Amino acid sequence: MAPTQRQLKDIRAKQLAGAKAPKAKVARYLKTLESKLVEEAKSALLLKGIRCSDAMTTVLKDLRAIKAPHAKLLTKNNVIVPFDDEGQQSLDFLCTKNDASLFAMASHNKKRPNNLTIGRTFDRRILDMCELGVLRYKSLQDYAGSIKKRIGSKPMMLFVGDKWHLDVECKRLQNLLIDFYRGDPVKKIIVSGLDHIMVFTIVDDPQSINNNNVNLVFKPTIHQRTYFVKLKKNPNGGKTPLPYLLASGPDMDFKVRRTQFATPDTWKMAMKQPAAIKPKKVKNHTTNMFGETIGRLHIEKQDIDKMGGKKSKALRNADKLEKAEQKAEIEADLSKENSEIGAEFKQTFGFDKNDMVE
Repeated sequence: MAPTQRQLKDIRAKQLAGAKAPKAKVARYLKTLESKLVEEAKSALLLKGIRCSDAMTTVLKDLRAIKAPHAKLLTKNNVIVPFDDEGQQSLDFLCTKNDASLFAMASHNKKRPNNLTIGRTFDRRILDMCELGVLRYKSLQDYAGSIKKRIGSKPMMLFVGDKWHLDVECKRLQNLLIDFYRGDPVKKIIVSGLDHIMVFTIVDDPQSINNNNVNLVFKPTIHQRTYFVKLKKNPNGGKTPLPYLLASGPDMDFKVRRTQFATPDTWKMAMKQPAAIKPKKVKNHTTNMFGETIGRLHIEKQDIDKMGGKKSKALRNADKLEKAEQKAEIEADLSKENSEIGAEFKQTFGFDKNDMVE
């Protein structure tokens, strides 16, 4: 059985005080909690608030199905208010205890019905939080007959709307959604592994905040749709298959109610990468926007006219055709010239060269 968090704190305190090294089992467990150069997939903690309706419980269950196997659902209600200091301390404790850096808490009350708060942690503390009001939800049970994604597969994510890159808060929300749904970090992926896509469409929805309808507060509505990607053979030929999209769920329409994003200094610390994993700069090598490596070579001046390279079959055939055309033009010019000389000879002497008898 692994030691509790209290025992780990006591062991760390003793180590700092100069005590002897812990047992091998405890040392191995402590090593698993240390920071890594390349982090694995982030786990998500799904929990209920003070009150949670059946609809929001269904949302948490579907999130667990999407995030599986990197998700843990707590069934009991928790007296936690995420945007209070005490609530954030409770979330820090629960995320640390369950070894999760992402969390989603569902709640329901009269003031904020169908409330979903998603967030992430950095250095065992809350980094970002965003409170979403669910307006419409279509669960996985509503798509009972459709094909579902494979467990552990990575989604393709599409963000539609100019506000995703024009508004600062929408940029941070986009980054949070990508971090929440992206799954395992990989360098390469096969085509058959791309089995579903998530589309987030943002639409501006003006709502008046006074009776005169003079001042408007723009609260964007976000439509989340999930499609299964079915690959079929290309009728025009070729090895690359054609993708067909089938609605598979879950689908959600929500609005952003409250946000609490990290300060610039904390965000800078969270985005900092260790020097060991930073790619080393190679001289005369650059990378373009497509990830292709472009190199530059410094060589002496060469006389290209005297260089003889290997020609392909198409170029050799083109040379033969060009030579044949030039030869035909020369023969046509010679025959025309002979006919003109023959005509002048006949006009001068009154007979043709062909009429002469040896």
